[in-house]
Amino acid sequence: MMQMSEFPAIGRLLILIGFFMLVLGLGFLLLGKIGIGRLPGDVVIKKPNFTFYLPIVSSIIISLILTLLLNLLLRR
Repeated sequence: MMQMSEFPAIGRLLILIGFFMLVLGLGFLLLGKIGIGRLPGDVVIKKPNFTFYLPIVSSIIISLILTLLLNLLLRR
């Protein structure tokens, strides 16, 4: 059984998760508008009842951006 003192901690955790989801959603909207996902080097194979999509270049660019941001934010 949960004690009353645990509710504020759970509330803060839920707010943090919600904020993270909001930032993530806004990031996806922004990346879609600037063309990430349709770059040269992204593999798209379309057949009559099948579409295969492998965003190689987009994944590399997102990985580089996140690596740079996290290195800048978490530098000690």
